[in-house]
Order: sequence, then structure tokens, then C-alpha cells
Amino acid sequence: MFGYVIVNKPELKIKDFDIYRSFYCGLCQCLKKEFGQLSRFSLNYDMTFLAILLTALYEPPTEEKMKRCMVHPMQKRRMYDNIYLSYAAEMTIVLTYLKCEDNWQDEHSHTSHMYQKVLKHRYESIKQKYPEKVTRIEEALTALGEEEKKGTKDLDLLASYTGRFMAEILCYKEDEWAPTLKTMGDYLGRYIYLLDAYDDLEEDKKKQCFNPLLEEAKKSDFDERMRTILELMISASCEAFEILPVIAYADIIRNVLYSGIWAKYELARKKRTGEEDGRSL
Repeated sequence: MFGYVIVNKPELKIKDFDIYRSFYCGLCQCLKKEFGQLSRFSLNYDMTFLAILLTALYEPPTEEKMKRCMVHPMQKRRMYDNIYLSYAAEMTIVLTYLKCEDNWQDEHSHTSHMYQKVLKHRYESIKQKYPEKVTRIEEALTALGEEEKKGTKDLDLLASYTGRFMAEILCYKEDEWAPTLKTMGDYLGRYIYLLDAYDDLEEDKKKQCFNPLLEEAKKSDFDERMRTILELMISASCEAFEILPVIAYADIIRNVLYSGIWAKYELARKKRTGEEDGRSL
């Protein structure tokens, strides 16, 4: 379910992409510093977006560092560091740990099971720091898993659970912006769940795995209806974002919401329909 909330690089200014990369590298560095080297395998673009959004909204002191890393040992990279990158690192661990647990239960993935053990101590320390938040995220994912095991085809119900935990993640603290961030997260989470199901549809069909869209996909207007539903979800998320008093990094955030995630949708659609796409993200 990771990897849908990304920038559309060809549509982003060079200076903005450099900023985006500095957040991405900063998140990677935060994971290493706070949770150890192996935690960096959980790095993802979705939580990079979270760090940028919260930094833009709350404007915390942000430190710039120039460092080399294993992936880029020859040249130093600019990396940002602030409290919201640390928070994004914590939420990265939470989601990765729970995803590993789900993979182990559903697919008996030994790789996921081993990585979950690596993250267990780190996960428990984060849960002690945010007990209510992490419990609500756990409850939402558990409920989603139970509904999927029952074969529930109610798309609104299934997507609501992803919306629920994304609302918790986007809401860093209970302040005047909490309701707006939760609304934004709710609809973004619903979009992610539906796009993930759409993206996995053909593979799930071959493997005879559960996918709530399997019956819907038999209808002649399926692709058009899915795009309409996805448009409704992301439009509501964007509407909430535009309420926030964000100036810094607004172009990057809008690139993700208005372009990046749709580029991912187009890749999923063309993969499903067999169209070729020569673009690179």
C-alpha cells in the first residue's frame, strides 16, 4: 500500500525536486539515527510527503546537513532535519511493522516476519510515546483485515479503515488544524486503498486472492467508474489541503496531490488495460 503518494518529477521544478530529495534523504537519515541501519529499508515516499506537509504547515526550525551515505558515497547530499521528519520516521516504523504483521498472517512471508522482529522493539517504544494514536491505527488495520478475510465487497467500508489510519498519521497534534488534517488524511487514505486495489487487480485475479474490485471489474464501465470514484476521493483531500495556511513547499505538495498520484493511477490503468507508457516518474 506504500508508494502511491509521490511527486511527478517531470512536472516539478529542479529547485523543488532538490528540496523534495532533501526531505527524502533527511527521512532516511532520521530512520538510521533513531532506529538503526536496518530501519532504512522501510523508507518510502508516502512518509516523505507527510514530513513536507507538516513542515510546511508548522514551519519548525529545520537544520540543513551535507552528508554522504551508502547509496551515494561519492558525493555529499543535502539532508533536512526537524521534529516532523522525526515524526515521519516514527510513523514509517509503525506502518512498516503492521504491514509486516499483515504479510506474515496472510502470506506467511518469512522475510516480513523477520523484519517485523527487527522492528519490534522500535515499534513498542513508539507506541509508548503515542499510545492512543498507535492503538487507533492498529484497530483500523485489524478491522480492515477482518473485513477482507470475510470477503466484504463494500468499498466505502473497506476504504474507510485506510482513511481512518491516514487521518491519525496526518494529524500530528490536536490543535486548530487537526480536523482539517484528519479530513485530508481520511480521503487520501481512501484514495490509496482504492488505487492499491485497482493496481493489484490483475495479479490478484491470477493468484485468486481477495480483491474488492473483482466483481466490479466485470462491468463494461468499470474503468470510468473507478476514475470517477478516485477523483471524488482526492478532490475532497485536496479541498481540505487548500484550507491549510501553507506557503512553503506548496508547489511540491500540489505536485503530489494534483499530478504525482494521478501519474501512478495512469501507470496502473495502462498496466491493467495493456497500454504502453514510455514515461518515467
